[in-house]
Amino acid sequence: MAELHPDARLTPHVRLGKVTAVLNAASGSVGADAAARMKAIAARYGLDIEPRAVQPAGIADAVRAAVAERPDALFVLAGDGTLALSAELCGPDGPLLAALPGGTMNMLPHALNGRRAWPEALTAILETGRELEVSGGEVGGHGFYVAAILGAPALWADAREAVRKGKLKLAVLRARRALLRAFKGRLRFELNGGERRKAEALTLMCPLVSQGLDEDVGLEAATLDPKGALDGFRLGFSTLTGGWRNDPSVKIEICTSGTAWAHGRVPVILDGEPRRMDPPVKLAYRRRAFRALVPGDCEALRARSEVGEHAARKAARGAAAVGVERPAA
Repeated sequence: MAELHPDARLTPHVRLGKVTAVLNAASGSVGADAAARMKAIAARYGLDIEPRAVQPAGIADAVRAAVAERPDALFVLAGDGTLALSAELCGPDGPLLAALPGGTMNMLPHALNGRRAWPEALTAILETGRELEVSGGEVGGHGFYVAAILGAPALWADAREAVRKGKLKLAVLRARRALLRAFKGRLRFELNGGERRKAEALTLMCPLVSQGLDEDVGLEAATLDPKGALDGFRLGFSTLTGGWRNDPSVKIEICTSGTAWAHGRVPVILDGEPRRMDPPVKLAYRRRAFRALVPGDCEALRARSEVGEHAARKAARGAAAVGVERPAA
């Protein structure tokens, strides 16, 4: 039985009677003693857990087995691919998922927990954790919860990584390669049952991180369509510096469904994980994807609270206006 630390208080906002944990033992960012550290941190809050440290080949089966035990919450310390699988298996009606950063990009855990290392994220969740219903998207039957990229701009990822590491010469070479490859074939797609269009690529941002959605009503779809080499270079530079949303060759709209085609297999990146998919590739928005266990200061929680308050004020103003316009009987 775990002994509660006198200064530790487990979050009162969710039930954590039964908790399971799985971690990727081979991840360099996790650490060889991660299982022992996780157990010790949980014990401070009175939780007795036995983290399952497994090798990559067995981690999918370990997550499936953990979900099948129907715990109140599942803590997973791994990379984005394993976390996406965990979210898929937990679903909207399964256990709460605490996604801890144990990979390279850590897109989902950073979106949920902020840019915390996993021990700090775990501590914050245990102390202040709340439930967050997370929506997401689907590309070719595979779920994603942060962002998806279909088409040529995914090729700029290597160049951006070189910039991040300060290797500017390598970045230029990779950018040139991406530019040359970008115009060999364009993505064909339709959104929401509309007309078929062509573009260099399509990005889909989930409401969890979207800057263009005030409500959780769909995916933020951005069409990237440079008209020539000059536009392509400018867009590539915007991609490298992170300002691509403001590029004039980018068109943004809301998407709830769609289909994408290409000559050959479609290059896709889902939450940082590259894939190749046979066309046609179906796109879909999932209103209820999974339930996350997040720190109380989660940015998405704050944003959702502000949206709720705004909606309440709007409803109150509408009710007041109706009251003024309708004389009492």
